Amino acid sequence: MKKVIFPLIITLLFSMPVFAGTQADALKFFDSYVNAANNYSNNLLDYYSPNAKIIRVVVRKDGTKGTATFAMKDYAYQMKIGAATAKVRKYKNYYTKRVATKTSNGYKISCLRQPIGETYKLNAYFVVSDASGKWKIIEEMMETKVQAFDKYTK
Repeated sequence: MKKVIFPLIITLLFSMPVFAGTQADALKFFDSYVNAANNYSNNLLDYYSPNAKIIRVVVRKDGTKGTATFAMKDYAYQMKIGAATAKVRKYKNYYTKRVATKTSNGYKISCLRQPIGETYKLNAYFVVSDASGKWKIIEEMMETKVQAFDKYTK
């Protein structure tokens, strides 16, 4: 009897689907990321996959838009340069209307981003995944009115 039950249990365990994180887990991770970003955490870059795709959509003064895409390596460099100034200015982003939608590789969290001191809100989304066993941002898109990014747009 043991010879039948033990292999059956092992077979069942290995044939069970791997349970990925839930929508609530994805939103909890996102909340943690926002907290880290708004508090200038030293480990902010740990929230990103090394291969993350970073997209900035520049909303130009005339209302047209241009898109700039950055490799994570370049974005990490930009973050390090900008962090000191942002910290002195106490810059923060607030995210509202958060909606997490299941995708083939994780969850897409769509939201509106409001920079501190501004009255406008801009579109943003983050694709987060726990495929590596730990939640990571694998794609980030934010609209911005910062015209300096326009030199990178297509």
